[in-house]
Amino acid sequence: MNQLTMFLAVLVLAQSAQAEEFPGRRQYPAVEYIELHDFYYKLRRDEIVAVDVRTDYEYKTLHIKGAVNISLTSDNFIEDMKILQGIHKGKKIALYCNGKTCLKSYKAATKCRKYNLEDIIVYDAGVFDFAKSYPNDTNLFGELLGDHQRLISKDKLLAHSISIPEFEDKILKTNGIVLDVRDKQQRDGISIFYMRERRASLDRPDLLDRYIKQAKDKGVPLLIYDQAGKQVRWLQYYLEKKQVPSYYFMAGGIDEYFDTL
Repeated sequence: MNQLTMFLAVLVLAQSAQAEEFPGRRQYPAVEYIELHDFYYKLRRDEIVAVDVRTDYEYKTLHIKGAVNISLTSDNFIEDMKILQGIHKGKKIALYCNGKTCLKSYKAATKCRKYNLEDIIVYDAGVFDFAKSYPNDTNLFGELLGDHQRLISKDKLLAHSISIPEFEDKILKTNGIVLDVRDKQQRDGISIFYMRERRASLDRPDLLDRYIKQAKDKGVPLLIYDQAGKQVRWLQYYLEKKQVPSYYFMAGGIDEYFDTL
């Protein structure tokens, strides 16, 4: 094998690995992306504008310092993006979401293209990679993160995630407080633990605090489920902040529950 062939083989392998790591680049080839460190330095030099396209709850929990929150799920997404572009004429707008396999930023960029909004790119490594590399430019609950060790690891999330049979067993054996943290649109009148569960959307910290206090007072765990096992990742930060001694998430959420029926 000559050097050129070896080089091409290595290049193909590298591109294949990148496609696996960043699936959005393969699925949305027309969307321009920017790498982590280039994104950081352009942001520091005020050459680009960072837009967090996740939900308000996710943004308030952890976001890149100085980023604007314009949620993809908002009815005013395009209107707000147009206003932002008008304020920052001549600058590119970099959209971001959770991480490399999160496609919200690509979907948001595609929606912008549909409405003829130009100079839109994506920073697709997401908020977690940014926070690990630049904790002094990341906010956690509105304050400086400062130390990337404060980020909750996937292992810790998994340690609090239990299977559906285990979840049901916990309900029976511990008399724990069952919380459905889905939003109103996701619920659509469906409940799976009739007469046992309480409802507390993530945008209602007053309700969350009420049930956290009840669980602490009674000495029982919080047993929590969401739609697909993804929203609870952000709730875990709040539970840890509130020093909840015992809590469990139903792995896979209600989607997994119905898949097993």
